Amino acid sequence: MSCTRGDPVRGRAPAGRQLRRIGYPAHGFTLIEVLIAMTIAAIALIAAMSATASLAHHQADLRARTLAQWSAENRLSLIRIRGEWPAPGRREFDCSQDGVGLRCREEVFQTPNPMFRRVEISVFASGESFRLARLVGFSTRIQ
Repeated sequence: MSCTRGDPVRGRAPAGRQLRRIGYPAHGFTLIEVLIAMTIAAIALIAAMSATASLAHHQADLRARTLAQWSAENRLSLIRIRGEWPAPGRREFDCSQDGVGLRCREEVFQTPNPMFRRVEISVFASGESFRLARLVGFSTRIQ
């Protein structure tokens, strides 16, 4: 049966009218539904790409900070192993690790106890002013 009037034997609708049968839903999606689905998918992909870029940036920063911490620990270990008694003051030197350019700043301070000196190691990225790591230790004079 058809919803429109026309030739009931052949099931054709008169010219200009569409034949629809009762009980059969329309197939496919409308253009609006497709556009909304594509918009939702695009927003989800943009969010995923943003999260991935953020993770990559944080991973690189964490790597640089880890290498900076190792550089500071290496310098303090060298002072202890060699039994150095560094002179008070400040000095800077290259302390690059694994291809990452780093600058170390070593500051040595006298303490109230003449047998100890406080050593502060600050590590910066080459050409940058922000500190990646800071480590404080002590050098002792054994008599």
